[in-house]
Amino acid sequence: MSSADLSAKSSVDLAAKPRDTNAELRDGELFWRDHCDWLKASGYQLRPRFRPGWIPSWKKDPRKFPPACEDAWSLAYDSVIDAVRLCDNSQVQLKKIDRRVHPHEVEIALFFTHLGPSPANHCVPILETLYPDEDANLAIIVMPLLRDCDDPRFDTFGEAVEFFRQIFEGLQFMHHHHVAHRDCHFLNIMMDGTHLYPQGFHPDIIHQHLKPDKCATAKHYTRTRLPVKYYFIDFGISRRYGASDRAPMEGIIRGGDKTAPEHAVPGQWAADPFPTDIYYLGNFIRQHFLEGFEEPRTGYRVPGRVGFDFMAPLVQDMVHPDPTQRPTIDAVVARFADIQQRLGAWKLRARVVSKGEFAYWPHRVVAHWCRRVRFVVLRVPALPVPSV
Repeated sequence: MSSADLSAKSSVDLAAKPRDTNAELRDGELFWRDHCDWLKASGYQLRPRFRPGWIPSWKKDPRKFPPACEDAWSLAYDSVIDAVRLCDNSQVQLKKIDRRVHPHEVEIALFFTHLGPSPANHCVPILETLYPDEDANLAIIVMPLLRDCDDPRFDTFGEAVEFFRQIFEGLQFMHHHHVAHRDCHFLNIMMDGTHLYPQGFHPDIIHQHLKPDKCATAKHYTRTRLPVKYYFIDFGISRRYGASDRAPMEGIIRGGDKTAPEHAVPGQWAADPFPTDIYYLGNFIRQHFLEGFEEPRTGYRVPGRVGFDFMAPLVQDMVHPDPTQRPTIDAVVARFADIQQRLGAWKLRARVVSKGEFAYWPHRVVAHWCRRVRFVVLRVPALPVPSV
């Protein structure tokens, strides 16, 4: 066979057998593999994919389907990874921070951690801070394993109302300590939902709907039965000011929500970040609970939810095009308390339904009413407020 024939055959073979990208670590994952042993010595164990000498499990057993194998799952974010804390076998999350890029993140996160646990403190607590020896600019913060704030879905209006109360309270706590979050959008609001899942859930961010063994969907309780606490995360572009800085002007950095009107004014390079925080929370509620929104990456239309019109006047003021006309966080908290007081138990125990969803699916309605009757009989509060 000529060299030309061999070359052609090789090309055909390569085309017939596409590259198994799951079997290779991405560039952003190499950091974790290279620091796996150091992390273990520091008390944290990574999953098999990120350990030195890893051989894909489906290579050793061809009967396995790669996408179903845990060690085929790449990280959703290169800077964040789950781990097991060896001292108590608990699940945690590690975040790598380049302090040249985000010089204030560790400082602000530790500032709120050192204030101690408090019902009003909704900043994610830092369990430990690690510093790799080879790079003084890197830090790794250890946090509890958290979930998306709306996963599982809100079962009742009372659960959603308590969620609103907590995120307003949390931002108020930050603003009272002269800290602007500057990126408090949907993905940076999480919850500690570990106790909702009696059999646990998988720690990988993309696969938290599964049981730890990946064999089935993880079953969970409702927030009404077991109240949860919500947390703000990601202080990468947050700023802390002095008590005398009443209206600081900060260089504009667009975070996850890029729609703030003051960030789109031609020739304007700075803005007061505190009213922008108000806009972010208002826009989040507007998009996810009132109007719906279009997912930018997929173009999929995410519907709003039915029955949240009681939030519309407050939200409208929070997203006012003129930042100076938006309410302060203290005004938001006061107005929301008045809104909450006017909501009766019947409304708070009602089921949350997405727009476009058939409201009377028999299995959902029956399950909801069974829970509702049980909670009323047991006098479980319609507003699930956590103890801390």
